[in-house]
Amino acid sequence: MGSPATPQMQSRTTVDATVSLQFASWGKLQMALAAGTQQMNLLKAQTGAASAGSGGVAIPAVALQSGSTASVLQLGTAATNFSIAETIAVDIDYTGQLGFVGSGVSGAYVKSALTDVDYVRRVSLNVARISAIANGALTLEQPLVAGIPTSAMKVSAVAGFCDREGSTFFQEWSALFVAQGQQGERVLWHYPRLQAMASAAESSAASGAGLEVLRQSAEFRALPVNDAVDGESVVCFRSFVTC
Repeated sequence: MGSPATPQMQSRTTVDATVSLQFASWGKLQMALAAGTQQMNLLKAQTGAASAGSGGVAIPAVALQSGSTASVLQLGTAATNFSIAETIAVDIDYTGQLGFVGSGVSGAYVKSALTDVDYVRRVSLNVARISAIANGALTLEQPLVAGIPTSAMKVSAVAGFCDREGSTFFQEWSALFVAQGQQGERVLWHYPRLQAMASAAESSAASGAGLEVLRQSAEFRALPVNDAVDGESVVCFRSFVTC
C-alpha cells in the first residue's frame, strides 16, 4: 500500500568535484599552480658557474637590514646590485633543516640534509618584483606573502622559474573564485583543498595576425573538509553576496 513513487531515503555515496582552468599569462603563481609538482626559482648564477636544469651556483644573497617591511626591503649600498622590474626571492639560508621549508608557503619537503645554502630561496614562494629603488631600499610591487621579513632572511635575484616534471613534492592549494555582478553583487566559490590531477601542460591559441599564444592549463581535484559548524563533509562553499 502507499505511493510507489515516494522516495524513502536519499544518500550520497561519494563526494567529488574537479576544477580546471587556463592562465592568460605566465608568472610565478601561474607556473606553481599549473606544475602539478614542485616549482622552483632560477636564482641568478655566478659568472662561470656550471649550468644546471634548476640553476647553477647562485650569486651570494644579500642580508636584510633593520626597518625592512613586507613591501620595502632595506639593503643599504647593496641595493645597487638590483634593478627595477627584477624579481627577487626573500628567505632564510638553508642550514641542514629537514621537513617542510619555505617561508609563508612551504615550497619543498627535505628528506635528507643538503649542502646548498641557497636551497630555501630556490624553492620559496616568498618572491616579489621590484618597482622602485631609492636610498638603499627596494620597493616591491606587492607585499611578500610571508609578511614582514625576519632578520635571518636574505635576498637573491631571480632570473626565471622552472618546474621539474617527475619530482616527488606535490603542493596542495585552496582557491577562491569570484564573479562580479553589475550591481555590486558577487558569487563566490571557495575550494578549501585542491590537489593537482595532472602534470604541467600547455596549449596554443590564435591571438590574431597569424600569431599564437602559449597558455598553461591546470586541473585539480577538490578534496573534502569538515565544516566546523556542524561537521558536514564539504568540497566547495558557494556563496551569493548582495553587496
